[in-house]
Amino acid sequence: GLSQAKTLAVKDLARHATGGLVPSATRLRRLEAEQVVERLTRVRGIGRWTVEMLLIFHLGHPDVLPLDDLGIRKGYARTFQTRGLPSASRLARHGERWRPYRSIASWYLWRVLDVPG
Repeated sequence: GLSQAKTLAVKDLARHATGGLVPSATRLRRLEAEQVVERLTRVRGIGRWTVEMLLIFHLGHPDVLPLDDLGIRKGYARTFQTRGLPSASRLARHGERWRPYRSIASWYLWRVLDVPG
């Protein structure tokens, strides 16, 4: 079974999908990443990180850098040998160098954590 919160989230998603706020994957692919984030985070239980994962792994968007993802932040810290985890703003500034392929940079930042260090 689903918890009450999950049930409410699924019902809200269904309501928004039938109402047109949540378009098909084909239509989502045509939107800019921020447009997808803006639309889908209106749905109860769907946050920015969830939409960013959808953009990268399901929609194949090439230019997404999940600034609040712990794996991305740890991968950045290891790669660039920083003392602590980078702030979202620092990561965003550095990530501009990787535009328009920030999703690929994200994959590498996640993978660097798989290498013994």
